[in-house]
Amino acid sequence: MVDTPNLSGFVKAAADDRDGSCDDEPGPSPVYLRIDYAPWRTLAGARQAVLRAYDACVDNITGISGREVSIMLSSDAAIAGLNARYRGKAEPTNVLSFPPAAEPAIEDHPPLGDIIIAYETVMREAAGEHKPALSHLAHLTVHGILHLAGFDHETDRGAERMENLEREILASMNIPDPYSTTSEEQPASVG
Repeated sequence: MVDTPNLSGFVKAAADDRDGSCDDEPGPSPVYLRIDYAPWRTLAGARQAVLRAYDACVDNITGISGREVSIMLSSDAAIAGLNARYRGKAEPTNVLSFPPAAEPAIEDHPPLGDIIIAYETVMREAAGEHKPALSHLAHLTVHGILHLAGFDHETDRGAERMENLEREILASMNIPDPYSTTSEEQPASVG
């Protein structure tokens, strides 16, 4: 069992928001989103990019529909602390995923887990790779959800499988291949 961080203070997506994201579905949204670092609030469309990425994952991965996920948009400093504590690496990273801390009681839709994404790293990577920040945020959200769904990149075969699924999910959102190395390709924005 993993000792996961306390991610209290999340807000469930509002059911009356008609922006094309998962919270427009009937019934309660399975996504809890917390913006824990103010610069995220200046990135117009960040919330929608995260929710659209969740929707795209639900459409492409069996067994995650209706499962609650908490997503925190945070900072390099916060994620570096979590990375040091839980992975033994005292440095920031772009995204961390934490499965539920304990096996849930028998439920139809057990929680999927928690995802934390670091603002400064996302912005630095997006700029360095000449990608729109929202596309990169959507990619990292998909990456985190895939980890929670049991995918990993510990082996070449696992990495290939995970990257191919990421490509497929992002393509369904009209976001080009995040692993493409062609410099003339300009990724579409999330919107």
